[in-house]
Amino acid sequence: MMKKLIAFIYGIICYLIFFGSFLWLILFLGNFEAYAPTKVNSGAAAPLVQSLFVNVGLIALFGIQHTVMARKSFKNWWTKLVPKPVERSTYVLFSAIALILILWFWQPLPETIWKVETAGVSLVLQWGFWLGWLIVFLSTWMIDHFNLFGIKQVWNYLRDKEQSPPQFMEPGFYRYVRHPLMLGFLIAFWSVPQMTVGHLVFSFGMTIYIIVGVYFEEKAMIRRFGDEYIEYSERVPKFFPGFKWNTNPKEEEFVQVREES
Repeated sequence: MMKKLIAFIYGIICYLIFFGSFLWLILFLGNFEAYAPTKVNSGAAAPLVQSLFVNVGLIALFGIQHTVMARKSFKNWWTKLVPKPVERSTYVLFSAIALILILWFWQPLPETIWKVETAGVSLVLQWGFWLGWLIVFLSTWMIDHFNLFGIKQVWNYLRDKEQSPPQFMEPGFYRYVRHPLMLGFLIAFWSVPQMTVGHLVFSFGMTIYIIVGVYFEEKAMIRRFGDEYIEYSERVPKFFPGFKWNTNPKEEEFVQVREES
């Protein structure tokens, strides 16, 4: 019982650390200097090449951690070292650490690329920033927030309850786009009245990560749900409602994934 209780407390701590880092990210990108220890444009600017090297390296580290630790092959190996009930919580913890490294060691590049002077357009972009984060937050609840962040796993372990296998669903936003969570991030990252070089590097780097991460996630979803997910991908766009040009990968990719699985 003590082992299960420790696992549950560990899961709660991992969740709180990630939640704190997530709030920090919002303040970081929103340049709320009074409420966050760092912001995307804060601090003395270092040489351009050095700053780009550090910033791109931080984003790459975050992307590698997220992509590798989410792969089934890694999980099969990782759960030989980490108990399965806390595997998701550990993933969440490592994700938080990778994000905190970005936020703490980010090198500011404050030169302005564009600045929207029109009050109405600037206001729309400001509201778009918050809309993006709202979409992210709501999307996590639509697909089981506590399961996504490892709380449900450690709670079931504490109660000695078997974890239910994932079921394919199309709740809320997922009826209109396959990846509303990532759409929310994209909206938040790019809704900027004043775009600096540093913010552009962050937004562009994270957009590349999202595109790559979604590619691998969709292959995993095809392996897990098969034809059900293929039919879903043919019917529902990837990111933007109504844009059929980005609806699904090529058919030969589906066939390849079937053969691999």
